[in-house]
Amino acid sequence: MWLNQLKVAIVEKDTALLELLLNDIPKLEKKEDIESAIVLLGEATRLVQSLKDETQKSMRQVKKNIDFLKSGVADTPAKFDITS
Repeated sequence: MWLNQLKVAIVEKDTALLELLLNDIPKLEKKEDIESAIVLLGEATRLVQSLKDETQKSMRQVKKNIDFLKSGVADTPAKFDITS
């Protein structure tokens, strides 16, 4: 059951479900299940790293866009008007 849920979480890129599953790893008895878990956990690691890299790339692009938009706005000179 746990292995199937882990497979689904990886395929659906569901990081919330991955977190829940990783917080509650069962004791696996069969060699086949242990090997499957090792492979799936490796794949989950690659998935999370990929999502992290993608997020970092998006954040850099957003920063570049903000900097670009700010460069097109003229700075308003500071005025100190005491006549009002």
